[in-house]
Amino acid sequence: MAAATLLSAPVASFAAVSPQRISIALAARSTLYHLPLVLADQLGYLRNEGLQVDWVDCDSGSQAVQMSMSGQADIVSGAFEHALDLQSPGSAYRAFVLMSRAPQLSLGLTSRKAAGVKQLAELKSLKLGISAMGSATHWMAQHWIRQVGLPADVVQFVELGGSTSNVMEAMRAGAVDALCHVDPILHYLEQKNELRIVTEVRTLSNSQRMFGGSLASACLYAKNEFLQRRPDAAQALTSGVVRALGWLKTAGPTDILRSVPSYHWMGDRAMYLGALEKVRDSYSLDGVFGNEALQTAWRARALRLGSDVGNILTLDRSFTNQFALLAKRKLHV
Repeated sequence: MAAATLLSAPVASFAAVSPQRISIALAARSTLYHLPLVLADQLGYLRNEGLQVDWVDCDSGSQAVQMSMSGQADIVSGAFEHALDLQSPGSAYRAFVLMSRAPQLSLGLTSRKAAGVKQLAELKSLKLGISAMGSATHWMAQHWIRQVGLPADVVQFVELGGSTSNVMEAMRAGAVDALCHVDPILHYLEQKNELRIVTEVRTLSNSQRMFGGSLASACLYAKNEFLQRRPDAAQALTSGVVRALGWLKTAGPTDILRSVPSYHWMGDRAMYLGALEKVRDSYSLDGVFGNEALQTAWRARALRLGSDVGNILTLDRSFTNQFALLAKRKLHV
């Protein structure tokens, strides 16, 4: 499939003359899901590109979408599938830099629930914690339910938001029997023997097994109107993220710990680094949306919606490689 048609507005060369202010909505900013964006900020790459970022922290990816739609955020950092869903009339959005090629999600049973279950058919009235309905955690949990042949009504979804403290409290209070979430939270609970992982798509290989290929996942996306009106800001942001992706390829443990805020570690540096190693190969190498990752995301969404793939033009309209390719050429990534 050919790359999406380039946006018509001209792109300014690298950094703007004066600092530009942009707002980015996202959920669970301290998780590994957003690591390339966090690194771009922490390493000073966004500042070097002339950007000043206002963070709009949200409880879920779906809430981040709402913040963008209401004009309270310029850009969303979240799941590519949202960009696909936002192709309906009046909601023209486009993803412009890819951060991960696997969902980086895991699903596990609490240890007390797992201890009494010998086969999945025994999971009656399962209370499954997710960030929110219509979120990537919700979609992943639905996919697992279909894959193992459980009836849809066996699961009661419990919305927990993206806060680490909310997730931990729900787990320990017995408010949920299972959890679908990102790392390092899931890895932490797994290491503490509070959760038994039953399925995960943290890595490229596991994404290929579950979905049939790499899958366009964490990315930055915005309204077409914003990309056309402020292409220089979009280019600067993309260049910062692509540079961070390049840095991440070779960064060692000391580099990571020096660059990531300590509160992201959940009080355990070794645990955080272990969680990172599980997802590390899933990060994009250069920010470019590849054909396989796009097609896999398209098929996975069709399966979720219970329909055929529909009009392929919807996929073409949902992304652009214009900014990532320019950043790749400039930075020699």
